[in-house]
Amino acid sequence: MGFLSVVANGLSMGAIYGLIALGLTLIFGIMKIINFAQGALLMVSMMISYWLWVATGLSPYILVLIVAPLMFLMGYFSERFLIKPVIDAQKDVREPVSVLLLTAAFAIVLENLCLMLFGADYVMAQTSFSSQTLALGSVTVSAARFYGLIIALVVAFLFYMFLQYSQTGRNLRATGQDRNAAALMGIDVTKTYAIAFGIGTALLAVAAVALIPFYYVHPSVGAVFMTKAFIVVVLGGLGSVPGAILGGIIIGLIESVAAQYMTATLTAMLVYLVFLVVLFIKPTGIFGSPYEW
Repeated sequence: MGFLSVVANGLSMGAIYGLIALGLTLIFGIMKIINFAQGALLMVSMMISYWLWVATGLSPYILVLIVAPLMFLMGYFSERFLIKPVIDAQKDVREPVSVLLLTAAFAIVLENLCLMLFGADYVMAQTSFSSQTLALGSVTVSAARFYGLIIALVVAFLFYMFLQYSQTGRNLRATGQDRNAAALMGIDVTKTYAIAFGIGTALLAVAAVALIPFYYVHPSVGAVFMTKAFIVVVLGGLGSVPGAILGGIIIGLIESVAAQYMTATLTAMLVYLVFLVVLFIKPTGIFGSPYEW
């Protein structure tokens, strides 16, 4: 595979990393909590997408119309019935640590529940384009990864427009800046938190349908993406949609290009090294601001 082809595949995977990180940065930026269940929720999205594909035979990209609303509802009600009681109990605490422990426990429950229901087998949606490649001049790229790149960029753009120009998006940003001031302006902060968690989870459904045509699904797959999502969020800048996508692309490119010249262990070390260098130069991340949303 030529160098440009390696770069193209790295860009594709990186954009999906960025899409996964978008939900994490939304929840972190607005609710001030670290959602350690993000990886497990991605795994659930991938499991649902895979088994719907098995049951219906429809393209995974069509199934997003079913999976995304389902995951939004799962995220919405998880916040209302699991996270909200803990936040209410620590309403005077700006960054409740107990929620971190709750989301970590939630992740363990989801992983073990899927392990019990579906087993530990590695499965993948073998679609008609899973093994196809696209030739763009001298560049050869996996068709499934290229489609994933397009999906990630389109959804990121729509998400950015939603945050900037819709009333719900303004409410989300206002709550992230100052929840007390937002409440005084008539914004239902409790409902906004639930919506933020729901949207952050629904974004994982989009990433899931982009992944399953070329990535194996199993109960522990979320852990693979969880650490990378945190790196992407901090690298790109908390609260920045372009930063999440750019951070994901940087990580994807490093993994793809470096893997051609060094071992997997050294490639992982290089990812963390670049992460540390960026934070040393700009602690708020590439597009981060010293101020909140």
